[in-house]
Amino acid sequence: MWRTLFQLPRSVWLLGLVSLANDSASELVYPLVPLYLGSVLMAGPRVLGLIEGIAEALSSLLKLWAGVMVDRSGRSKPWVVAGYGLAGLARPLIALVAGWPTLLALRLADRIAKAVRAAPRDALLAANIDAGQRGLAFGLHRAMDNAGAVIGPLLAWALLSTGVPLGRVFLWAVIPGLLCVALTLAVKEAPPPAATPPRFSWTLASLPPALRRYLLVVALFTLGNSSNMFLLLRARELGVAEAQVPLLWAAVSAVAALFSVPLGGLSDRIGRVRLLVAGYVAYAAFYVGMAAWAEPGWRLYLLFGFYGIFMAATDGVERALLADLTPPEQRGTAYGWLNLVMGAMLLPASLLFGWLWEGVSATVAFGFSAACALAAAALLTVWVRPRVC
Repeated sequence: MWRTLFQLPRSVWLLGLVSLANDSASELVYPLVPLYLGSVLMAGPRVLGLIEGIAEALSSLLKLWAGVMVDRSGRSKPWVVAGYGLAGLARPLIALVAGWPTLLALRLADRIAKAVRAAPRDALLAANIDAGQRGLAFGLHRAMDNAGAVIGPLLAWALLSTGVPLGRVFLWAVIPGLLCVALTLAVKEAPPPAATPPRFSWTLASLPPALRRYLLVVALFTLGNSSNMFLLLRARELGVAEAQVPLLWAAVSAVAALFSVPLGGLSDRIGRVRLLVAGYVAYAAFYVGMAAWAEPGWRLYLLFGFYGIFMAATDGVERALLADLTPPEQRGTAYGWLNLVMGAMLLPASLLFGWLWEGVSATVAFGFSAACALAAAALLTVWVRPRVC
């Protein structure tokens, strides 16, 4: 597998390096935004919720639009360059913000940038790899993405520990931002598909039936996959020191980075549905453990490490499976729908999880998420039969 990995096309490696640099910048900035709001801009949790809610809602809609534009134009690279370029410009400017409305504008710019590039990037990655290596290629991409998610928080921690003011830390994001733009400009555009894409339908009527069923499965799973912030809140509740919470999450990303490539390659051999079902079952086991088995110490750290393995088994495999289910001329639209479904379901999933936690108990909330994952695994087994395109 490792020999095959290093023989992957240059564009696959470049896109992986782009994600590594971008996530280093993103995860350098993102954990500090709540601190900046509270200590510098004097705004509270309600403002943070407003900013993140508006940003994610707009982003979800634009992800579908960007995917459709890829299929209409037959080009992915301009959208990828524009998306990473806009994000690279917006993040360092947070250092100059004097009020939360300006921060909202910059967060909107960052989320718009992600929406513009997400589906085109996945479509470009799928177009540059053979069907038999999709799992390995997407696994490599997610591994490098998660590696960036380790570097960013560690860099933020190191800068703050050496006395760099909070506002100036944001300025460091300009370096990986410029690197992202340079790397995306070096990526080669994939040739346009030979077939003319059918007329786009908002009802999903033009997409293959297996893909439509797959999107429903993803929606069900995402209903139980609330914000990861709840996991960090649970860790804090169970006794993890505040200063160790970011490091705990960095460790999760490190585990995901370590296992994404071998598990992605495994999906090329045993089938993506099998591995994704195993990932959903692992997610359910993790949430049951967080509800009933977790306690301060080694058990909690073991569970969070297990969550990193779940991420490695699903993040890239979900995208590779979508490419298997979709003809080349519709991949941009299909990735747009996948991103829309994931983004749109995140808000109700988080609201429902929070309501169950506060209104009933944490055990019920985590149990509900586990039940959604098991139901999605069952439907995936009987509903989705990939036909590699």
